[in-house]
Amino acid sequence: MEMIKQVSKFFMMVVFLGTIMLWIMMPTLTYRNKWLPYMRLKFGASTYFGSSGTTLFMYMLPMIVVACLGCVYLHFKKRKSPHQNDRETNEVVVWNALRKPMLVKGPLGIVSVTEIMFLAMFVALLLWSFITYLRNNFATITPRSAAAHGESLWQAKLESAALRIGLIGNICLAFLFLPVARGSSLLPAVGLTSESSIKYHIWLGHMVLAIFTVHGLCYIIYWVSMHESSQMLMWDTKHISNLAGEISLFAGLLMWATTFPVIRRRFFEVFFYTHYLYIVFMLFFLLHVGISFSFIAFPGFYIFMVDRFLRFLQSRDNIRVLSARILPSHTIELTFSKNPSLVYSPTSILFVNIPSISKLQWHPFTITSSSKLEPEKLSVVIKSEGKWSTKLYQSLSSSDQIDHLAVSVEGPYGPASTDFLRHEALVMVSGGSGITPFISVIRDMIATRQNQKCKIPKITLICAFKNSSEISMLDLLLPLSGLQTELPSDIDIKIEAFITREKEPRSEATSEKIKTLWFKSSLSDQPISSILGPNSWLCLGGILSSSFLIFLIIIGIITRYYIYPIDHNTNKIYSLTSKTIIYILVICVSIMATSSAAMFWNKKKKYGNVDNKQVQNVDVPSPTSSPTSGGNNSFREIESSPQESLVQCTNLHYGERPNLTKLLFDVEGSSVGVLVCGPKKMRQKVAEICSSGLAKNLHFESISFSW
Repeated sequence: MEMIKQVSKFFMMVVFLGTIMLWIMMPTLTYRNKWLPYMRLKFGASTYFGSSGTTLFMYMLPMIVVACLGCVYLHFKKRKSPHQNDRETNEVVVWNALRKPMLVKGPLGIVSVTEIMFLAMFVALLLWSFITYLRNNFATITPRSAAAHGESLWQAKLESAALRIGLIGNICLAFLFLPVARGSSLLPAVGLTSESSIKYHIWLGHMVLAIFTVHGLCYIIYWVSMHESSQMLMWDTKHISNLAGEISLFAGLLMWATTFPVIRRRFFEVFFYTHYLYIVFMLFFLLHVGISFSFIAFPGFYIFMVDRFLRFLQSRDNIRVLSARILPSHTIELTFSKNPSLVYSPTSILFVNIPSISKLQWHPFTITSSSKLEPEKLSVVIKSEGKWSTKLYQSLSSSDQIDHLAVSVEGPYGPASTDFLRHEALVMVSGGSGITPFISVIRDMIATRQNQKCKIPKITLICAFKNSSEISMLDLLLPLSGLQTELPSDIDIKIEAFITREKEPRSEATSEKIKTLWFKSSLSDQPISSILGPNSWLCLGGILSSSFLIFLIIIGIITRYYIYPIDHNTNKIYSLTSKTIIYILVICVSIMATSSAAMFWNKKKKYGNVDNKQVQNVDVPSPTSSPTSGGNNSFREIESSPQESLVQCTNLHYGERPNLTKLLFDVEGSSVGVLVCGPKKMRQKVAEICSSGLAKNLHFESISFSW
């Protein structure tokens, strides 16, 4: 098993680096005069794939291979045993140094040494490509050659620069969709999650649209100066379609305008719905440049399409909701039924859709439960802040007789594994609802201590709340079920809770209540399960490889017996637009057929499993879960203060903010992992303390739930 994992990892890196080498060599004369003619001879002269065969096999195929190898690697990857730490001290030291925050404040947010290195290399690739393109092409532009085309020298150079700017944009576009392919193997294979990678998508999105905007403006200036403004409305079916490019750019600019924080945070619905224009953006981009050239930047979008359709299939299921804990801090904990075979890591997220609130909106929420501690349940916490969450809170809190709640989900998504056990101590700093990812970490630690009987880190939870009603969030540290009602005595945990806007405790008489609603289930409700089953990574690799193979077979047949007899690989007779549409349709059919087949096969296997039949019976709360016997419509109320086992380890501080420097420096241990989730200033402060070098034992653990 270990050998297969290492071999797949090695070949994954080799193929990926080979693809990067092609990107580096693409603007050079060596590539244009030697490599490209050879590749066209090998791949572009085929009667089965035509001219598109060159980019299909040189750029598209390698990335599909990398994604499939990543699936194999993740399938055989095993969680490191906590007893391995001594043997890996040097590796851990190097890794911690690379993950250390380098930039804390600025437009890029909190950025580590590794991220700065890769960002610098990526920018260097863009500059190298652009400068090399211009140097090689400007050398061929002379006053005589420009006059031969009816241009002045500056106009010829402007057109050449405009084209090369577009080529640079393709490099950014090739990576744009990889960070948002939530179920892709590429992110977890390098230790990333889709949530923490959103910032890379934001960076790339700004680059793509800035570059393509300059690309479009340069051409507009060129056409106006040449008195050829009619070119802006031209749709050439044999070559580049200018109108398609303008439609694509316009859709991109609409998306771009709503992504800035001022608009995104105040008008989230506008941002959310406008972002669906990515379909228009990509469709008309393909029609603009043609399918042959598109394969250079298309692999990332292909992987995203597979992931997006699998998410669509999963979202068709109605999920069984067991209960809702309604906290006085305008917070709800929803608990779902879960298939015991579904395992996820702490800090994972779940995307939730509630049709009664909005049929189209999906919102991500941190999972607070642990699959080890509660194998048949999954919980998320929803804070009433935006319009969607406020409507949900009002709907549940204003009624005690809600029989059923229709919910669809996508996920869960999270790290392939976590390695918190390597630390001697663990500090978690949160602000408000930022405590939610740490609830899952603490529950997972409890389960690890119970099941594996191994030593776990000392835990310090530093949480800041605005008022005392939010202290009830600490009740979520323990699950609702009666399986675990208090903290184990051998777990060393300390909670420092700060109430910043109140200077003294509220009287017990005014203490608010926590209400729990229990829901009935319908026959169509199902537990949350992995769309591809327990061997999901191998199944995903099978979908990627089989869909691509089916695509090659169908396209080969169509090209050989339909397109080639008409065009004979000249690209001058058969419509480029029609060819692009055929390719798009075949890609969509291949992905939908293989993904649907994998899902139905998994469902057939799942419903024949005894474990799933057992899950079907957890729709009614057990006596240990609900102290009442009034059925699913019953509810209970408990005091909004931490349970007795939590009170003993909780220190409450009123009217003050946490002194993070003192609190972090006071934590003892040779290796202290520091996690933070909360307001921007809090995250920056913690990152600044960890990167200052004043405390060598502090190691910043990068997690991201705010973008």
